[in-house]
Amino acid sequence: MKRLAQDLHEPAGMTEELSNLSEVNVLVSAANWAWPEAVRTIFMPRGINALLATEANDVLDIINQRRIHTAIVDMDSERLSGLGTIKIMRAHYPLLPCILLARIAERELLSDALELDVFSVITKPVDMDVLLEQLNKLFIKKYNSTIFARKASARQAGT
Repeated sequence: MKRLAQDLHEPAGMTEELSNLSEVNVLVSAANWAWPEAVRTIFMPRGINALLATEANDVLDIINQRRIHTAIVDMDSERLSGLGTIKIMRAHYPLLPCILLARIAERELLSDALELDVFSVITKPVDMDVLLEQLNKLFIKKYNSTIFARKASARQAGT
């Protein structure tokens, strides 16, 4: 089965070098599956901090206390509505890039995501290679960084 990852909108302006930052932080919404552990496998080797938000208040607390470079939000979370979470973030940080995970990516959801300037919508179950590819595109466009690029040896090995 082919995984769907859809770039919805290129983030507007404000490219900045990650090399000038002391840390890279990604806000990750809690989910009812093995999501946090799966994200750690991508982030830990790169030295990226995954900051887990389990409730709407957590989202605001985290983005008010730490510089967040992107958010990965689960549309189907029981605790946090994906689009609602993005709306909360947009009210305070309108340029924060977001990736939305969804069980089903129907036209209405894609339209709503586009309206909220979501960078990408990825269907679940999440193919971690697709997520990595979307994160790489996002960080190249927004921060001129290849922190999520696959290593040359991994590409040559076909992984």
